[in-house]
Amino acid sequence: MPHRRFRSIADIIAFAIEREKEAADGYGRMAGLARMPGLREFLLFLQQEEEAHRRLLEGLTEKEIDGLVPAFVPDLRLIDFLVEEKLTDDMSLQELLIFAAQKEKKAVELYDTLARMAKASGRHRLFEFLAGQERAHKLKIEAEYEKNILQEN
Repeated sequence: MPHRRFRSIADIIAFAIEREKEAADGYGRMAGLARMPGLREFLLFLQQEEEAHRRLLEGLTEKEIDGLVPAFVPDLRLIDFLVEEKLTDDMSLQELLIFAAQKEKKAVELYDTLARMAKASGRHRLFEFLAGQERAHKLKIEAEYEKNILQEN
């Protein structure tokens, strides 16, 4: 990740809002590719989650940021060592879940890196909170993977 400097808390929030918009758009594209109705609904649910994060960030005050507490979210690590998938219009359920979980893993890594970079300025709490939100998405996707893929194998 290129080194990025934030001049203010507003810069940090604007960056996070852009990431959430990109994630919501990505889930919308994946939902459009999904052939299974249940998977389509799941991806639309994730899209709504990302949009909710965007709305949360858009209304966040500096005082509220100081009160954010990242939740502990377990990591199943089911997809961490699988071959990275590319988004295509003929993806299987397994490929789509792997792709989505890998996307969330990258988001967690980004926010964890930004939290470490912001530690000295005291602005790390927002990134830690966002990383926790993305971990929760990854957990939901991996739970679907476990339920739909690992149970079949």
